[in-house]
This record gives sequence, structure tokens and C-alpha cells, in this order.
Amino acid sequence: MHDIIYEADTPMGKLFDVILLILILVSIVIVMLESIPKLNEKYADTFYLLEWIITGLFTIEYIARIISIKKPTKYIFSFYGIIDLLSVLPLYLSFFIAGSSALLTVRSLRLLRIFRILKVSRYLGAGNYLKKAISDSREKIAVFLFAVLMMCIISGTLMYIIEGEESGFVSIPVGIYWSIVTLTTVGFGDIAPVTPLGQFIAAVIMIMGYGIIAVPTGIVTSEYSKNLNSKENKVILNTIACYNCNAKKHQDDAKFCHNCGEPLRDD
Repeated sequence: MHDIIYEADTPMGKLFDVILLILILVSIVIVMLESIPKLNEKYADTFYLLEWIITGLFTIEYIARIISIKKPTKYIFSFYGIIDLLSVLPLYLSFFIAGSSALLTVRSLRLLRIFRILKVSRYLGAGNYLKKAISDSREKIAVFLFAVLMMCIISGTLMYIIEGEESGFVSIPVGIYWSIVTLTTVGFGDIAPVTPLGQFIAAVIMIMGYGIIAVPTGIVTSEYSKNLNSKENKVILNTIACYNCNAKKHQDDAKFCHNCGEPLRDD
């Protein structure tokens, strides 16, 4: 039971996760259809029945996850454990709180489990490299974002002084808002400069926006290439979870849990 529920390396484990994802998608579609007045009026009873069937299956699955591991608290208080609990609670709460069944859309978070099914080497490797590249780039990106923020404050203040309230720049925060919208090339158009100097500054900010968008991409790409060419970054290709403590991310050739030392399953 533990191998089927917690792991996706075996055919049964993969099948279990696929069925689970289908149920999650069906449940989310039902909740969305219920929000359409005409459909809800016509099929309310059917939707309600289907919701209870799926909630019952999720409840059984949640209980099975608890009893199939030696230390249930490791699962209950984990990220997925909390998400799984939240996915079954809303319908039960609907007995006490009107309208709480709409919270069933939280089940969409359980779709994160799809990454366990797609544990193919090329997908997993790319995902691990990208994750490490973003992590290694966080300091550079933080400095870059701070510089962009300072630029927005300065340009927003200048636009407030140059354009004034007549052009819609009623305060410095509004000027900063306009600067951020312009710099990111979003351009809502709710505020626009009318003076020649203000339009010139706006044009400069727009041109800078194209370059600024590319900088974080370049930083992450550089780190990604560095990690890709490094032999130190070994990719983990399995989904083995320890039966005792539910620890994951074991090396592919590991025989014992890196967290508690318990033997891992033998394939």
C-alpha cells in the first residue's frame, strides 16, 4: 500500500496517481460548472452527488496515507498532507457553513502531484537544474530588483514634479505606479504624460523596459548553463519514499533512508 500510494516508480503507483489526478480534475470541473447558474439549477442534485462520491474517495485515500506509514505525523503535517486535508474538509464544513463547498477548488493544488508521474529523466533533470539555477541566482536577482525599484521611485517622483495633478500624477506613489506599469511594458493607459519632457522620459523608460525584462532571464540562464556543465549536480530519478519517516530525494542506488537509516524497498 505504501509503495502504491507514496511512490510513482512502479506501474501500480503510477496508475494510482493518474486515477487520483483524473478525480481531482473532475472535481474541479464540477465546482466550476456549479458556479454557472443555469447549469447549477438544472443539475444541482447530480453535482452534489458527484461531489460526495469524490470527497468520499479522497477521504479514503487520506486515511490510507495515514495508516500506510509508520509515523503518520510526517505526512499529516507535510505540505501535501495539509493540502490533502484541505481538499476533503470543505464539503463536510458545508453542513455548518453555508457556501463553503465552493472552497473545493483548493483541490487544484493537488495537481502538483503530476510532477511525480512525470519523473522521466529529461523532465526531472531539467526541473532540478532550473530549480538550482533560480536558487543560485536569487542574490543577483534581488540586487537587480532593488535597482529597478530605485529607478521606479526616482522616475515616478520626476513625473510627479514634471506632469503634476493636471495629467493624473496626483501623488508620488501614483507616479511610481505609472513608472512600474511603463517599465514592465504593460501600459494600462490610465495615466499618460502630456508635456514634451514627460513624454521624453516616458519613451526612455519604455525602451529601458525591454532591456530590464531580459536581465533576470540572462542571470538564470547563466546559472543554468553553469549547473548543466557541472559534474557535481547529480540528478535524482526516483520517487522512493521511506516507509518509516516518509523522507524522499534518495540517491538512485540508495539502500537505506538518508534521514532515519531504515532499509528502503527492494525493486
